[in-house]
Amino acid sequence: MNGAKSARLTESTMSNVHNTGFEDRLKTAAEAKKALLQKFKPKPAATDPLFDERARIKAAELEAVREERAKAKAEAREAAAAVEQARLDAEAALEAAALDAKRGERKERKALTKAEQKAKRDARYAARKARN
Repeated sequence: MNGAKSARLTESTMSNVHNTGFEDRLKTAAEAKKALLQKFKPKPAATDPLFDERARIKAAELEAVREERAKAKAEAREAAAAVEQARLDAEAALEAAALDAKRGERKERKALTKAEQKAKRDARYAARKARN
């Protein structure tokens, strides 16, 4: 029995080794919870001494990119306008050529008509001469 008594004694002293009473456990849990919450709190940020300079550089780069895009857009518009103008010029040239051809045909018809009229006139004249 002496051995059983000593086993109980060691069990009770073993469980009480850290002196964890209810209040101690509550206190430890509260501290752990506080430490966990502290981890998620925002920490004061260290301000970058070159922050303003970097912001200016970034703004300048952005402005340069915008200018480049605006130039490219303007060039594309100009190219499209040039293509459209070339198309309009080609259409106008075709219309002018068609009009010139039409006028040429009319001139030829008139010339033929004049030649035919002259031939008829000459024939009448010759017929009149032959009658007399």
